[in-house]
Amino acid sequence: MPTAAIVGAGLIGRAWAIVFARAGWDVRLWDPHRPTLAEAPALIACECEELARHGLVDDAAAVAARARVAASLAEAVSEADIVQENGPEKVEAKRAIYADLDRLARPDAMLASSTSAIVASLFTEDLPGRARCLVAHPVNPPHLVPVVELCGAPWTAPETMARASAIYEAVGQVPITVRKEIDGFILNRLQGALLAEAFRLVEEGYVSPQDLDHTVKDGLGLRWSFIGPFETIELNAPGGMADYCARYTGFYKRLAADPARPEVYNPENVEKILAAWQGSGDPSCIAARSEWRNRRLAALAAHKKSQPGDP
Repeated sequence: MPTAAIVGAGLIGRAWAIVFARAGWDVRLWDPHRPTLAEAPALIACECEELARHGLVDDAAAVAARARVAASLAEAVSEADIVQENGPEKVEAKRAIYADLDRLARPDAMLASSTSAIVASLFTEDLPGRARCLVAHPVNPPHLVPVVELCGAPWTAPETMARASAIYEAVGQVPITVRKEIDGFILNRLQGALLAEAFRLVEEGYVSPQDLDHTVKDGLGLRWSFIGPFETIELNAPGGMADYCARYTGFYKRLAADPARPEVYNPENVEKILAAWQGSGDPSCIAARSEWRNRRLAALAAHKKSQPGDP
């Protein structure tokens, strides 16, 4: 049975543990923060029960039982086929943990980072085993949102990238390949472009933050849950994408010539949006809302699973 080591047992680490465990892998969890590690099994079991209610796992107890706590980092990675690192978003921290991982893991173990924005070349260059290292950036939470961005450093072996794609596909994820390093990878750059324009539209008084969210969740997001932006425009003109571009790129050129500026994130504008948003910022409320989000994502995942594939 293949084994995955999950290094960092917070929200993302626990979700990765579920991804591998529900695919039949043995999972070893480790986190330097002992309380986080201690509470991980119960939280994983609870989430597995929620997945079972939506028909996304057959035996919640069996899945949860495959995710076990390791007493040390060395124990966690000693038999691992893949190590999924979920540490702090700091280059220095990743350099330190990858030095340990490269030393402790089997020579044939793949070392993958869940980092959202730090390219692998910044923390793997000096490692003897740097050819086996890559970024495997998920979307939160990865056990419910399957895309994972695979991005190697210039020295990551092609065999590593191919093996990573095969592994993540086999455990039920949707791997995409980022062909060369870029700040923010793909998903966060797309999200960032939309977010900057959202901040600008609210700042300049065109729309409320609430109605902006409705525009996405009750508009664009409904299409985007099963087709992407290229297929969207392919289907939005009688002659397909070429026809769409001939009809509408004049507007998009004007839009691209006047993009949202970095100043949309200045403190005074953030305060303006916070006042209009009227969120509480209370951690307990955010946690409850996150649980609600996960239930909705689980229901959506169950729906998509029940539908036929691409025509």
